Amino acid sequence: MDIDEKYYNPMGILHGGVMCDLADAAMGTSFFTTLQENESYKTVDLRISFLQPVKEGKLQALAKIVKRGKRLGYMECEILNEEGELVAKASSTCIILNY
Repeated sequence: MDIDEKYYNPMGILHGGVMCDLADAAMGTSFFTTLQENESYKTVDLRISFLQPVKEGKLQALAKIVKRGKRLGYMECEILNEEGELVAKASSTCIILNY
């Protein structure tokens, strides 16, 4: 994701909600790949820690599935800046829905 001032908060840095959305999208996309044809999912919780302010450049979200059970899945995501530094870490739990 390319960062510029349109994503800034009033303090002049990247709004945390934007990083949260990036992490949520990465984790959700990752988890989606595990679903069967008759399954869907919903997010149960989402947690993020902001470790370093971001003002410009590119961010990369790297998500992984830590545990995929019959009813719940747990994912983690690291958001890195262009220098490869960790700027945020997120985790999420999803519930699997059958239809």
